[in-house]
Amino acid sequence: MQHEKDKQQLSCAGCGVSIQTEKKELPGFVPESALQKEPLICQRCFRIKHYNEASSVALDQDDFLRLLSGIGNTQSLVVHIVDIFDFEGSMISGLQRFVGNNPVLLVVNKVDLLPKSINMNRIRNWVQRQAKEEGLRTVEVVLCSAKRNIGFERVIEEIEKHRDGRDVYVVGATNVGKSTLINRLIHDYSDLEQELTTSRYPGTTLDAVRIPLDDGKAIIDTPGIVYSSRMTEIVPRSFLGTLLPDKPIKPLVYQLNEGQTLFFGSIARFDFVEGERQSFTLYVANGMNIHRTKLERADELYAEHKGELLGGPTLEELEEIPGWTRHTIRIKRGSFSDIYISGLGWIQVNRDSGALVDVYAPKGIKVLQRDSMI
Repeated sequence: MQHEKDKQQLSCAGCGVSIQTEKKELPGFVPESALQKEPLICQRCFRIKHYNEASSVALDQDDFLRLLSGIGNTQSLVVHIVDIFDFEGSMISGLQRFVGNNPVLLVVNKVDLLPKSINMNRIRNWVQRQAKEEGLRTVEVVLCSAKRNIGFERVIEEIEKHRDGRDVYVVGATNVGKSTLINRLIHDYSDLEQELTTSRYPGTTLDAVRIPLDDGKAIIDTPGIVYSSRMTEIVPRSFLGTLLPDKPIKPLVYQLNEGQTLFFGSIARFDFVEGERQSFTLYVANGMNIHRTKLERADELYAEHKGELLGGPTLEELEEIPGWTRHTIRIKRGSFSDIYISGLGWIQVNRDSGALVDVYAPKGIKVLQRDSMI
């Protein structure tokens, strides 16, 4: 009986979920024979760590929100990590109302994916404007790349500056590089030898993980929030490697006449419906297959060649993805705009000419016009 009680109190060192030995398909499963291992990690984290495989274990969205809403009652610094490549898709909507009066440090990860010639001050100013529009009050914005170790000293400095001896809550959507950043914080802040699960797959951290700091306070790593409005959440895992950039994006410039269409693999489509001949600059993963055709042929081409010539997920996999919704966007002459498709990237529109465009993306995916980032 005592053994059972001890087992119930154990939690996974990788994702923080409670350990159980009964059901393989549920979170926290560990075979009885592995209970004595140090550090103790659940079978799911073991598979991610050693084989880069994640079994699908989901947590209810309400649980995420319940966990977030408790932060307002604490005295802490909130570190919100977002992905520069999917900025609007990875912002936690309405975060301000959850955090109460606690200060928010906005850490913008994956800046190593931006083209190398980019002016980082311009990006930082752009982020500040966008965050303000979202209603988020930040004490500071820090650009970094946890993976490439760029700007990380600045993250540590800003946490130290604004923490003021309090706990640190780290929040973010799935796939923003949160666990990589947490691992760096553990390394810099704590003697604790604990490696969190890091993976390309969404939803790796299943419960809040409390990492003790040397001063008696803690870093609290919260689960990644799953937003189905991001392309990364709805495509098959086999396609994530193509969708997510892993090196700096090389912008692709297309000179289009009205009545021309661009396909992004088989997962999105961009129609230049009306306007003068002009250039459109694509910021997407370098491995994404782009196909140009005439608008009048686009429907036929898609019907005949989706999942094959057009690239992207297979025909069978495409059946699992929601059907397309059309978004009609009119860009005013002289405006400096991006057309952003969450999880896929964005299309920068020539500022001198107006344009009428249609964007087709799976139903529910966030598509919007914004001030140009670059």
